[in-house]
Amino acid sequence: MKDDKIYIEHILRGIDRINSYLEGKDYLFFSKDFLTQDAVIRQLEIIGEAARHVSVELRDSNPGVSLSDMVGMRNILIHDYIDVDTDIIWKTVSKSLPELQKMLETLNWHM
Repeated sequence: MKDDKIYIEHILRGIDRINSYLEGKDYLFFSKDFLTQDAVIRQLEIIGEAARHVSVELRDSNPGVSLSDMVGMRNILIHDYIDVDTDIIWKTVSKSLPELQKMLETLNWHM
């Protein structure tokens, strides 16, 4: 459980960094700024790697927290980097990450 807390904190830190990179930015900016894209993608890779290490017990006991999507995203970013779609990245960071952040903050508080 202690390791799970560390991995959850790594995920939350990655989300915070992405939020800071994108603060006040819109999709048009993101789609044209390769430096920001690279920074966001790197944090998504870290988030996915940390999510991969969260124990099965914690995942099973918290079915509302879907970490498998983040692991899948990481695998695509690492292994299929040529076909990375900025639209999907933007949707992930603008829609999925805020929800994941809320769930993980609550979970982390109870650990």
